[in-house]
Amino acid sequence: MRRLIVLEFLTLDGVIQGPGGPEEDTSGGFTYGGWQVPYSDDAVGAAMNKQMNRPFDLLLGRKTFDIWAPYWPKHSDFWPAVMTVTKYVASNTLTSHEWGPSVFLNGNIADKIEKLKQEEGPDLHVYGSANLVQTLMKHDLIDEFWLKIFPLTLGSGKRLFVEGTIPAAFQVTESEVTPGGVIIANYKRAGAVETGSF
Repeated sequence: MRRLIVLEFLTLDGVIQGPGGPEEDTSGGFTYGGWQVPYSDDAVGAAMNKQMNRPFDLLLGRKTFDIWAPYWPKHSDFWPAVMTVTKYVASNTLTSHEWGPSVFLNGNIADKIEKLKQEEGPDLHVYGSANLVQTLMKHDLIDEFWLKIFPLTLGSGKRLFVEGTIPAAFQVTESEVTPGGVIIANYKRAGAVETGSF
């Protein structure tokens, strides 16, 4: 069985939109693209390098795939594996693409991803893909979150956790704080929410 791991850069108020550059995702009039860049340092780079070089396949939403497809083939020296791993793309309209190997999932995405998780193979890594991540959370398909939480708030933009997120408990499996104040924390699914009283 394959684990499904969501890797996100997010602000203190949960925004995950456009961390890498001004033109990355301007949908909804978002004007803060590139907010992650001033905080990137060797510690963030080392954490990303460690995560990006584990065995994986990619699971991406259509918008993230559209952003990545023209970018990574030109920058694959930084992340060679991104060129050879299977890229599973949630899209009801795209059926093929020159950036492969790619498999396009349409129709009932949650069912297809649930079956994909049951197969033998490497873990499935999800980057960005805000709409897809909401579907994955709604159907309780996420095994782990690997988060990089940046010390700023933006007040607008696509968020990781929105209305409709199911109640769930998580366990911290790794954590560190970089010199620039970025919290790197991995959370593993740990059953249902428990409550108590003081």
